[in-house]
Amino acid sequence: MSDLDRNIDTVRQQIRDAERAAGRPEGSVALLPVTKFHPVQRIVELAERDFTLVGENREQEARDKAAELDGRCGIAMIGQIQSKKANSVARWAAEVHSLDSLKLAHGLERGMALALERGDRTTATLPCMVQLSYDGDSARGGARPDDAPAIVEAVEDAEHLTMAGFMVVPPLDAQPREVFAAAREMTDSYGAELNRSLRLSAGMSGDFADAIACGSDIVRVGTALLGPRPVR
Repeated sequence: MSDLDRNIDTVRQQIRDAERAAGRPEGSVALLPVTKFHPVQRIVELAERDFTLVGENREQEARDKAAELDGRCGIAMIGQIQSKKANSVARWAAEVHSLDSLKLAHGLERGMALALERGDRTTATLPCMVQLSYDGDSARGGARPDDAPAIVEAVEDAEHLTMAGFMVVPPLDAQPREVFAAAREMTDSYGAELNRSLRLSAGMSGDFADAIACGSDIVRVGTALLGPRPVR
């Protein structure tokens, strides 16, 4: 068994343990590998182990990897996106988990229309998660909860975007469980309003058990799966 196989087994067991402790069904939480700074071959290795989606933080790196992968594995953009990069992201992203402004929502919609017109992508819709900020720090990305209604409405009104849920990273000085619980409540509230289930992406290597306890549907794990990131 390779180190990667052992790491996958370990993390999946930890997820199962957290699901069981929270009284949740086994398999209710998805594992999203985070491959920032790792070579594209590591994504190929994950795809060979039936992962269909990985998370990337930087647009240029993700774009280059998507081109090399040529459809073998999808990439979700989980890092902050500059509005001027919206057209590019719309060409290669399988999902966007870091939508945090009206301007970006409109940019992604225009970018999707352009990408489809030019034949740069074949899927007509882009699943989007609204990233929430609970400290208002624009440098960390995320929309304040009060700004979320307008962003959700813009995604719902868009022809080529689909509202898939919310993503959150707790502020450094926050109690993670409080943030996770608030984000879960917001996710459920919008799900009821839109009359469909929405997903919550919350929790990383150090806190995903707490996130699962609070109702996270997706956990984002990098180092525990792939080892330390190569120095850049």
